[in-house]
Amino acid sequence: QVQLVESGGGLVQPGGSLRLSCAASGVAFSRYIVYWYRQAPGQERELVAQISSTGRSTDYADSVKGRFTISRDNAKNTAWLQMNNLKPEDTAIYYCFVAASRGQGTQVTISS
Repeated sequence: QVQLVESGGGLVQPGGSLRLSCAASGVAFSRYIVYWYRQAPGQERELVAQISSTGRSTDYADSVKGRFTISRDNAKNTAWLQMNNLKPEDTAIYYCFVAASRGQGTQVTISS
């Protein structure tokens, strides 16, 4: 079965950076779009970024454009979300989705 493991979250100050990873197994990773979502307490899930199966095409939520970068390496079955200039409103649990499956998420907290 599909297994996705997110990592890289943590507590950082506003303006800081984090790099999230999504390691996939049990799936033909290179065939699928990868999505990064986030969900903050009491809020709806938000699609943050997505990347095509080849990695040639990416898209971002307006709230993170210019600050976040999604990437992938199909040889490693891994995707990343580089997050720069983090803001308190970026605080959430971040999940990657591949082939209609998601991992357990990784907590990102932005606070001074």
